[in-house]
Amino acid sequence: MRTTLTIDDELLVELKRLAYETARPFKQVVNETLRSGLAEPAKAHPYLLEPADMGHPRIDLTKALRLAADLEDEEFRYKLQRSR
Repeated sequence: MRTTLTIDDELLVELKRLAYETARPFKQVVNETLRSGLAEPAKAHPYLLEPADMGHPRIDLTKALRLAADLEDEEFRYKLQRSR
């Protein structure tokens, strides 16, 4: 099957080099490379994240409605202070 494929320049150079060194057609090298890549499962790398201390919350986080009300009150106070 024919298709149009955009290949990164570095990969194209490597594929052409491999085709030249092995005296195989470029098309064959591309197909074999794709097959071997699809045959090997992708190796997942563990996601590591160092936790950051965000300090102690200024308001009680146990109740969502209370949190929303506290945030609205804080915003209202901030706007009042700005308007003075």
